[in-house]
Amino acid sequence: MIRLEPAGLTGIAAVGAHCDDIAIGAGGTLLTMCLARPGLRVDALVLSGGGGEREQEERAALAAFCPGADLRLTVLKLPDGRLPAHWDEAKAAVEELRAQCDPGLVLAPRTEDAHQDHRGLAKLMTTAFRDHLVLGYEIVKWDADLGRPNAYQPLTTEVAEQKVRLLQEHYASQRHRPWYDREAFLGLARIRGIECHARYAEAFAASKLTLNLEG
Repeated sequence: MIRLEPAGLTGIAAVGAHCDDIAIGAGGTLLTMCLARPGLRVDALVLSGGGGEREQEERAALAAFCPGADLRLTVLKLPDGRLPAHWDEAKAAVEELRAQCDPGLVLAPRTEDAHQDHRGLAKLMTTAFRDHLVLGYEIVKWDADLGRPNAYQPLTTEVAEQKVRLLQEHYASQRHRPWYDREAFLGLARIRGIECHARYAEAFAASKLTLNLEG
């Protein structure tokens, strides 16, 4: 197993098509990084859910998932499930995010995600953030689209438990969904942990890496 540890990482960009995508896909990673790097800048963009209950949930949740961070969150009002029809607006939002930050790491949906909003946003990220490490997170759902990840962030038991607790605490609007429960989130984290010799982990798809092996 190869371990990459970005030295001097001062910023992250995290994007989601919907409120809760970032927290579900990479909440444990955000907790791990923000706890280890007080003052870390996190630029977050969510394309839908703005102006209502969902935005309020997202703002409270990401503040909890990014303790001590310099969090800058934008939540837009694109209609859920209609990203292909609002491509220009989504592309402009991603390009604006790129103009305002130069992160060492980008967290985004996977390009293989079956949901059209997730997949569309994922494809936009690699065109706007061409020289950045972009990791595609996974979201468990009925589509049965989980793949074979090639990058892992191990999570301590405490962080994995905290992630589940925060998901349940902050996204009351999602609790009625049959897949939105402790077993689903911890179960997937346990499987990904097995795959990287850890108790728990979040997994990602890294489509392209540039190496510097001079040192």
